[in-house]
Amino acid sequence: MADNFFLDNLDLQYHLQQTDLRQVVALKEKNYSFHEKYPAAPRHYADAQDNYRRILTVLGELCATRLAPRAAEADEEGAQLRDGKVQYAAATQDALAALKQADLMGVMLPWAYGGMNLPETIFLMMTEMLTRADAGSMTVYGLLEIAQSIAEFGDDEIKARVLPRFARGEITGAMVLTEPDAGSDLGAVQTRATYDEAAQVWRINGVKRFITNGCADVAVVLARSEPESNDARGLSLFLVEKDDSVVIRRLEHKMGMRASPTCEVQYNHTPAQLIGKRRFGLIRYAMALMNGARLAVAAQAVGIAEAAYREAYKYAHARVQFNQPICNFPAVTRMLLSMRGEIEATRALMYEVARWVDLENALAHHIAATPKPDPADRQLLKRAARLAEALTPLVKYYATEMGNRVCYKAMQVHGGVGYMREFNVERHFRDIRVTNIYEGTSQLQVVAAIGKLLGHSLDDLLSEWAAQEYGEELAPLKHQIVEATELFNRSADHLKECPTEVIDYYASDLVDMATQVINSWLLLQHARADAKKKSIAQVYIGDQLPRMRGIVAAVQSADASPLQNRDTILASEF
Repeated sequence: MADNFFLDNLDLQYHLQQTDLRQVVALKEKNYSFHEKYPAAPRHYADAQDNYRRILTVLGELCATRLAPRAAEADEEGAQLRDGKVQYAAATQDALAALKQADLMGVMLPWAYGGMNLPETIFLMMTEMLTRADAGSMTVYGLLEIAQSIAEFGDDEIKARVLPRFARGEITGAMVLTEPDAGSDLGAVQTRATYDEAAQVWRINGVKRFITNGCADVAVVLARSEPESNDARGLSLFLVEKDDSVVIRRLEHKMGMRASPTCEVQYNHTPAQLIGKRRFGLIRYAMALMNGARLAVAAQAVGIAEAAYREAYKYAHARVQFNQPICNFPAVTRMLLSMRGEIEATRALMYEVARWVDLENALAHHIAATPKPDPADRQLLKRAARLAEALTPLVKYYATEMGNRVCYKAMQVHGGVGYMREFNVERHFRDIRVTNIYEGTSQLQVVAAIGKLLGHSLDDLLSEWAAQEYGEELAPLKHQIVEATELFNRSADHLKECPTEVIDYYASDLVDMATQVINSWLLLQHARADAKKKSIAQVYIGDQLPRMRGIVAAVQSADASPLQNRDTILASEF
């Protein structure tokens, strides 16, 4: 086993070096003035990059030497509910203790609350490594990101009381949204919040289901604050600190992520504090929470895929059949190449999306705090917000679907032994499955993305990339991507003229094409910057372009007959 999950990952190091966060960091660090008050704050961009590298290196060592060796143990024991109290697996407790000891809790929080003021991009790199080590334990750690939402939307009293405890690793967090009858349709939430005039606090009553780390010390809870409402406009967001009125009714018995407790939670007249304004709970605050969570799940999927690929690579070189390692067989080689290409393509997409999200957040805070903002900053914010909104569902969709494909192939490389508990790939295969379900299913990500794609919201970005000079050596690859882009645009225009139900039927095909085009351009840019990346670009583009041509044919036909005959077809066996 490697002794550092950052130093052994050249692609991750590449993204740390090449992702341009100069403007983001300068804005977040108030032009590096924080260093005067907080000595750990960076003095300039090179200093910030050095800090990020140090943090990732420390975490990489912990992941390799402390978390990964006990991941199977954490999965085997799982979280337990005893006498109404949730207890993490011993290995998970050790993982959290190690992260706390390394001062890696609350890293995205501002310096004023004991955090490190990290950009989202760097946190996603941490998430990816932690997941590669132990996906279940990472989920518990990753929910510390709700502290960032409290910092964003909470009042000064809440922030002063709660955030330093997150930064010190004294408390854990949970995002409490889902109910038995309100999963994807969060506007149907029925948990009630009523104001107790005598005590001058809100009281929450209701049951929440499928709550990751629902046993947390601090939770943000979506509840209906307007008694006459029945839609999203009646929902508000509340902060709840665990007490005896919060009852864990059960833990779900899950296929994977067993170290992470998934709880059914009952609130019994539980005291709570309003976060932000009433009625904005879902349409603003919870959506912001979920967008952050979707990026984290994308990073989670990349981390699991990386772990599964490495297991497959190692096994393929060690397993001898017919007097040679099975990695020598072209069929196995193709699976390994496909896995490597998809992982690096998805990582490129993820950190591109994270960069736009970071830029949007940094500019929004800067403009809000500036009496007379620069019009150029306003224009850039508008573009960053548009691209972040369009790209976030794409990366959540593509990364999690990719992770499932990679884990499937990784188990196939192992053959029969991969199906056995003794091999790590079996755990990765179980863990990955939930990623394209929770925090918004793949189908919901398609719904979120399709309107933007039909409206050509990515045209300026794609045109900008196409206008760049890639040199004679990369010209054939560029030609292929230009063709792919034209196919995508033609398909979008064709589908846009179809009836709504036909658009919905073929929407996932268009989303697949969009991500393949974006990934191809990103890999081509990397090939220009790093000669070693050319082979990855060739593998990925060579895999995807023929698939895109098939998708185009399907979209161009836009056959509505399956929809028209669905009742007959689907009921034919009953």
